[in-house]
Amino acid sequence: MTADGLDRVVTDIFTDAGCAGWLHARSLAPDGGSYGWRATEPVVLASVYKTALLVSLCRLADDGGIDLAQSVTTDPQSVTSGPTGVSILPDPTTTSLRNLAFSMMTVSDNGAADIILNAVGVDRLAADIKALGLDDTRVVEGVSEQYRRLRAETGTTTTEEAFAVLADPDTDVQVSAYGVAYSAAGSPVDCTRLLAQIWNDTAASNESCALVRETMRRQVVRSRIASGFPAPMRVAGKTGTIGVIRNEIAVVETPGEYPVAVAVFTMSARAGVELPVVDRAIGDVARAAVTELRQPC
Repeated sequence: MTADGLDRVVTDIFTDAGCAGWLHARSLAPDGGSYGWRATEPVVLASVYKTALLVSLCRLADDGGIDLAQSVTTDPQSVTSGPTGVSILPDPTTTSLRNLAFSMMTVSDNGAADIILNAVGVDRLAADIKALGLDDTRVVEGVSEQYRRLRAETGTTTTEEAFAVLADPDTDVQVSAYGVAYSAAGSPVDCTRLLAQIWNDTAASNESCALVRETMRRQVVRSRIASGFPAPMRVAGKTGTIGVIRNEIAVVETPGEYPVAVAVFTMSARAGVELPVVDRAIGDVARAAVTELRQPC
C-alpha cells in the first residue's frame, strides 16, 4: 500500500471511531522502515509513562543504586488510588520492588508506580529519559499529584467521584490531565524509539531489558493493540487511560519475522468508562501500520 493509501485507511479508522489519533510504527529489522501519522506531535502519555519509569528503575539497579529484591511495605492509608494492584488492598503488604514493577506494568498499578517513582526520583527519571534520546518526553510528577489536581478541578472529594464526572457524557469538564503541559507527555516517535531500545538491549543491561519485555508480554489488557493480531502473533504492550484518552504502545512479535514497535494515542469526542469502538480502532490502525512493515528474518 502507498503512504497516501495508508494515510486514508488510518484517517477513516479514527474518524469512524469518533476520536482524534496519533500513530507511529517502527520495524526493528536492521534496515526496517517506519510509518507515522501525526507522529511527532506531543501527546498525553497517561500510564504509558510507566514503561520509561521501569527502564529508569532498571538502569538505577544496573548502576548498583538500588536492589530490585529490596522489600517495600505498602500503607493502605497513603497508597495512591487506583482500580488494581496494591491500590485496592485493605491491609499492609510487604513485597519487592521487582514485584511492584510487575504489578505496575501488567495491571497498571498506580500505587506501585508512585512507590517506584519515589524510589527512582523525578530527577533520575528525567536524566534517563534524556540519555535515551527521548527528546519529546517529560514526566514531572506521579499519579497521586495528578489525581489531587483532578479532584480539585472536578469539585469532588474522592478520585472515584472525579472519574465518574469525567465518564459522564452529559458533563463537559476540561481538566489539566488532558493537557500536555500539565501531564506526562511525549510523542509516538519517542515511544517507538524507547521500545526499539528495550528490544535491542540498549535501554539498560541485557537482563534488565529482558525484565521489561517480560512484564509487557504479561499485560492483562488485550482489547486494544492485541485485538488486531491473532495467534501466533504476540503483543507485548503497555496501555494508558484517563477520561477521553486511551493509548497503547507495544511490540508485535511474529515467529520468523522481525518485531515491529507501534504506538497509538487517541482522544475521544465523548466520554465513557468503556469505549470498545475506540479500543478496536487502536487495534485496527496498529494492524494497518504493522502489516506494511513486516519483514522475514
